[in-house]
Amino acid sequence: MMVWLLIAWGVLTAILIILLIYRSTLTMHEDDQLFLNESDTHMELEQAEVLSKVNKIGPYVKVLGTVSGVMILVIAGIFIYQGLSNSIQ
Repeated sequence: MMVWLLIAWGVLTAILIILLIYRSTLTMHEDDQLFLNESDTHMELEQAEVLSKVNKIGPYVKVLGTVSGVMILVIAGIFIYQGLSNSIQ
């Protein structure tokens, strides 16, 4: 059972890392401040698109981060419980 939990945790954490890398590459192209005139509206549209993508990824990152954290705590708890159970016997 422990092996399957570790595999599931590894897969979830790998997906989380991939999403974090993707989000960081998106935010590299995001500017903190834009000074636009009428002819630079395409830049405004690009920034809105980047922000939209980052906002779409946000909930997935939060959920996967939480699930990954909870799973590693459960795995650690099971590991400690099994260790204590074996030392008592």
